[in-house]
Amino acid sequence: MRQRRGEADRFWEKVIKGPRPTDCWIWTGAVADDGYGRFWVTRDGGQRALRPQRFAYEHLTGEILHSGIVLMHACDVPLCVHVTTGRDSHLVPGTQALNMLDRSQKGRHANASSFRWRGIGRTEFHGQSVELRTALLEHGWNEPIIRPLLTGLDPEAPTLF
Repeated sequence: MRQRRGEADRFWEKVIKGPRPTDCWIWTGAVADDGYGRFWVTRDGGQRALRPQRFAYEHLTGEILHSGIVLMHACDVPLCVHVTTGRDSHLVPGTQALNMLDRSQKGRHANASSFRWRGIGRTEFHGQSVELRTALLEHGWNEPIIRPLLTGLDPEAPTLF
């Protein structure tokens, strides 16, 4: 009989951590159409998809989040699962209202004028996440390749000067 691997083992097999302590930890498993990851777990006798950042948060902090609590990305990288107890954590629990306020304050809302987010729809977010995941799987954490994908800066974009 084949022994099943534990959820934590399966989870960490799909995470690539950046070389610096403050870097993102990127989920390289399944990516949903909204650009966020998906991790399948068994709950209440059935299969269920969780966002990997939620699994990481609950696994590393021991805190079970109420279903009304979302995790906000301080780094704005949808595939990041970097959780620590302290100010270096990339994931912070909050309400959906706080998440929308954070989004607005960062200029990521529908009317934003930010070059990074302007006109970016669900399909593009998915494409960016898949591109980041693919680059990590193919090249590892290669700074010249990965850093522009994390920041959303296009190295081919024209500069002002």
